[in-house]
Amino acid sequence: MPPHPESRPLGPLARYEHSITERISNFNDPRQEWRRLFSELLGTFLLVVAAAGAGMMGHAFPGSVSHSAAVVAPALTVLAVILFMGKVSGAHLNPAVSIAFALRRDFPWRRVPGYVVAQLVGASLAALILHSVLHVSAMYGSNYPARGHSDLAAFWMELILTMGLVSVILGTASGAQNIGLFAAIGVGSYIALAGLWGSPLSGASMNPARTFGPDLVSTTFTGYWVYVAGPVAGAVLAAAFAFVLRGPGGGKAGSTAAQGDLFTETLGTDRS
Repeated sequence: MPPHPESRPLGPLARYEHSITERISNFNDPRQEWRRLFSELLGTFLLVVAAAGAGMMGHAFPGSVSHSAAVVAPALTVLAVILFMGKVSGAHLNPAVSIAFALRRDFPWRRVPGYVVAQLVGASLAALILHSVLHVSAMYGSNYPARGHSDLAAFWMELILTMGLVSVILGTASGAQNIGLFAAIGVGSYIALAGLWGSPLSGASMNPARTFGPDLVSTTFTGYWVYVAGPVAGAVLAAAFAFVLRGPGGGKAGSTAAQGDLFTETLGTDRS
């Protein structure tokens, strides 16, 4: 009697497909959410090390970090982080981005609190380590409205800058544009350009977590509402614009970009 089909050994291709399917199933298991949360914590940590570190390093070593370097460093960090861990968690690194993806129905609302907490923890750890290493106040790495300008002016600046940032993120996470390299370049480039012209007024944070970490470590929350309300309002506006431009979200490409996708391998070398 021939062996039952299920008892026959699998061929190389079938074993490969089975291993990939099993890994995806395990990765999507809610018990494995810690992987994505750790990814967000690590990514936000690296972002804030660069963003807050530039200001703190410049204070510890006067003249060592120019304005241009201070705004380009976090932009390049975000570019690198998207490339090396975007497939794991979506590389939000920003509560405003998590909210925008949820508004687009590309990310489950139930997972937003976990992402936000991970981002806040990562930012706080970065500021704490910088303070311990450089021995300068973390307030030099935070964002505050410019002297002589109101909190409201800084709020509008953060709203506008974040609206642009989230629009770039949502746009590069849709349809045929969902290409990791292009998305990383687009997002990183926007952060650099926004910082170059917008940072004198508000610091161009565009990220509640990025400002929260240094503020928490320095216990200086001057004008912090600006860096929550502005980015969140900008993210909501960007989600509305995305609906006008591309209709409702919730598609496969956008959801994959927002939530991460373990399936990074490709079969064969056919490029047709």
